[in-house]
Amino acid sequence: MELDRLSSLPDDVTEKILSGLPLKEAVRTSILSRKWRYKSNMLQTLVFHDSCVSTQSHPTYSFANIVDHVLLLHKGPIQTFQLFFRGDIYNIPSCLFSFQDIVHLELYRCLLNPPSTFKGFGSLKSLDLWSVTLAQDVFDNLIGCSPLLEILKLQNCDGFTNLKIDAPKLWFIYIQGAFQDFNLVGSSNLVDATFDLQVIVDQRGNCSSFGNLLKFFDHQPPHIRRLTIKRNFLKYLSIGALPEKLPKPCQYLNFLSLDMNFDNPDEISTVLCLLRSSPALQELKILVDPEKDHAAVGEVESCLYDNYNCAYTQLRLVEVTKISGVKAQLDFIESLLLSSPVLERMTVQPASVDGFLKLVKDLLLFKRDSKRAEIMVLDP
Repeated sequence: MELDRLSSLPDDVTEKILSGLPLKEAVRTSILSRKWRYKSNMLQTLVFHDSCVSTQSHPTYSFANIVDHVLLLHKGPIQTFQLFFRGDIYNIPSCLFSFQDIVHLELYRCLLNPPSTFKGFGSLKSLDLWSVTLAQDVFDNLIGCSPLLEILKLQNCDGFTNLKIDAPKLWFIYIQGAFQDFNLVGSSNLVDATFDLQVIVDQRGNCSSFGNLLKFFDHQPPHIRRLTIKRNFLKYLSIGALPEKLPKPCQYLNFLSLDMNFDNPDEISTVLCLLRSSPALQELKILVDPEKDHAAVGEVESCLYDNYNCAYTQLRLVEVTKISGVKAQLDFIESLLLSSPVLERMTVQPASVDGFLKLVKDLLLFKRDSKRAEIMVLDP
């Protein structure tokens, strides 16, 4: 009997058709013809979503039963496996930890408790944990036994308090959460880093001659190019002694983004130290907290005055968002304009419409070291 057109399609074509369908619809194609009956069992991409996989036709089947059923019938390799489940925190089954070929692992709202025999993922290159609970030894083992790890994202994880990361091939890191200790060592290939951290420290460290800024950048990877410091992490870095410049400059850093408060002269001094220590900096972004604008004017003026003798020779783009227009903020902006000989554009966005026209007038009157520099004021 002559095959119909669907049955005579090449295998690579049917595979592309099935991979473009939701899993539920892909399984339904088994009724098209005898040749298509088992095609869905060989899909290399499996995406399960509890809102898409209905159990109404099989009331005795749970969502987990359906997932298990599909996996039991599956034949061949699985390149991508995604599971989206709304409900209570999910305890990851121990069988996951036997898959040594996993390259990318992304987990959300689950409990990670591997068996004692777990020795890490030898092929893992990308790890994304979001609201995942895992013990300290599990985290240490997961990072330490993944020698090929290149990308690490941690968001609001709990169960461990010490964040020590030693990953020689790591080039991207994003960390959000609260920890008692933070150490980034052995990551000499790190290029892009975002730290949205609250580090719980003994405030007696203020009297230390070796401040947190020096401690952090003493281990900072030498080739980092993009650095984002958010929320409370700048406050943590400003604790302790603050040098005028870092002993080891950030030679390759060309992008710096900061969440900055102007009520603390130490935080301003910390930012200025970073700027002086980044000779290759080309782009600077600052998000201001408009509710904290009661800086001690005398102290701020002193640290900014010292900054006028420093030149940011590569700085071309500056963006300052949510400013309220208090003197400390304006002095900081003026110091950048007077110290950036190749500046091309400074974009400023006020926090509100109050005093908008006065702010525009003040900014346009500032002198600039760069003849090409233009100031753009955006609507609040």
